[in-house]
This record gives sequence, structure tokens and C-alpha cells, in this order.
Amino acid sequence: MIETIADTAFAPALASIANGRIPGATLGIVSSDGARATRVYGLAQRVPEEEALTPDHWFDLASVSKVIFTTTLILRLAEEGRIDLDAPLTSAIPDLRQYDVAGAAERRLTFRDCLVHRTFLPAVEPIYTYGDDPDRLRAFVLQREWRHGPPVYSDINFILLGIAAERILGDSLDSVPLAAGLSFGPPPGPAVATEHCRWRGRVMKGAVHDENCFALGGRAGHAGLFGTVNGVLDFAAGLLGNASPFVRRAITSPVEGHRTAGWERKFAGWSGGSACSPETIGHTGFTGTGLWIDWTRGLAWTLLTNRVHPTRHSDSGILTLRPATGDALIAAWDADCA
Repeated sequence: MIETIADTAFAPALASIANGRIPGATLGIVSSDGARATRVYGLAQRVPEEEALTPDHWFDLASVSKVIFTTTLILRLAEEGRIDLDAPLTSAIPDLRQYDVAGAAERRLTFRDCLVHRTFLPAVEPIYTYGDDPDRLRAFVLQREWRHGPPVYSDINFILLGIAAERILGDSLDSVPLAAGLSFGPPPGPAVATEHCRWRGRVMKGAVHDENCFALGGRAGHAGLFGTVNGVLDFAAGLLGNASPFVRRAITSPVEGHRTAGWERKFAGWSGGSACSPETIGHTGFTGTGLWIDWTRGLAWTLLTNRVHPTRHSDSGILTLRPATGDALIAAWDADCA
């Protein structure tokens, strides 16, 4: 059953590879009863030499790190009573904007504000251009007076959450144990190539693509995690089968528009397609990755691509590939279950 569904759902990715829009893709599907299937095709690397993609390759998960790692960690700390999601970040980072303790708006931001992206912080900032010392750059993030704007999806929110988690743990993020198939870089196996970075002067492979995460030492709240297809599926299967009531409520209940704690819930025109249930949550990563969980069907899928290889400045078609994959998968799943 699930093997046939995987064949159908992988067809859009095969077409994208054949058209030269993406080098390669891996699709993984897992259901709540433990059934699992993967499909792999194309190249892990085009340049400087070609390398075939395999099920064992590690992908730079980019912003999928936000849900697999940071959101999971923050919610675990909240469930353990070590943080209050509605408390200000200053409960963990008392030196946040420490030179303006009375007036700094950053000091009033809560953990939940950052998790659901309802802050005034910008989407992104070229932090890596301000220096190359990770500790100094963390200090820069904490003391910067950030420009204000309407709430947007913001890497800065999760960089702050990562710093807060480090303060609570009393250690760096890479001290947190990770399951098999998940790792901060360099990963312990063959890595998928991402972009030829003009700043670093090489094709990024096994080192994090995100410039800010790289400058912050390769481990940050917004990016830095690598994963194999089975590592990502194991995580999704764990949520489907073992998420506590607290965690499931947090990640499925919309708080700010379509945003839950860390995740997105299905909305018109989103990356998971239109055929999935209203209870579906998901998240994507800039490098071409994504993970979606349909709670009604007891089904999760991940589409992992290297769409930025060798450059982000091309039309990879990822914005149509993702929903096309989700819609094909759900159609095949429903037809099989009918």
C-alpha cells in the first residue's frame, strides 16, 4: 500500500529533476501504524563533480531545525516547568538589551511571542557581516536595538530562543542529545551539497548553508541541524505516536493566524497542499527541505531536496513542487483507504 503511494507522490519530484530544476530529491512517508516508504533519485552534488544521491545522505535541514530541534527543546523545558512560555525572554536572558532595561521593547518579548512569530523583529539580518566571533555575535544579537516592523516569520525570534535555551541548560545547543539520523554539522556520513557560497568561496557540503548560523558557530536556534530521511521520519513518527497532550496541543493549536508553537497549520496556498486535513502542520527549510504531519490521517511526509545547489539564484520550482507532492500523496492515500 504505502509503496504504491510513495511512487505516486514522488512523481512531481521526478519531473522536477528531469527538467533540471533541482539536482535530486528524497521523499519519506510514515504512518501512525509504523508503515514507511522512501524514494530517492538524482544527485547529491552537481559541481565540482557529480555524486549520486542515496538514502544515507545527510541533508542540511535549514529552518526545519526550528521545529525538529528548537521548538521541541523549548516545549520540553516548558513541560518540565523550567520556563513559562508567557514569561519574557529576560527570565532566561537578563542581559537582553541591558543598557535600556526600562524602555527596550525586546525585553518584553515572551517565549511564546518568538515561537509563533508575533514579534516586531525583522525576518532576517546579515549578522555574519558584523564579525566572525560566535560569542561576540551572540552579544551583538542581545544588545542590538532591532528595527521595528509588523509581525513576520523571523529567524531572529529563533536565534533568541536558542540563546535562551543555552542559558537555561548552562551549555551549548550541541550538548542536547540527538536521535540517530539527526546531527549538528559536520554530519557523520555523506552530505548533500548546497550552495556555492560567494562569502565562503566554496560549495557548502557538510557545513551549514545558513550564513548567520555558520557565523554563530554552526549551531543556532534557527538552523544548523542535519538529518537523513530516516532521522526526519523517526522524529515525525515519534510525534504521531508519542507526543504528550501538552506538546500536541501546543504544536497544533493556532495562536497567531495559522502559526502554532513553532509550526504552521494548514492555510490556503501553503506548502503542504490543499488536500490534507485542516489539522495538518508543517514547516519548510530554505535549502529545499520540508516536513508535514496530517494528524487526522495519522500520516507524515518529508520532501528533502538540494534546490539551492549550486545557487539559490535560479527558479527551482520548489514553491509548486511541495504542494504538488502533498496533494499527490493525499490523493493516493485516500484512494487506497477507500
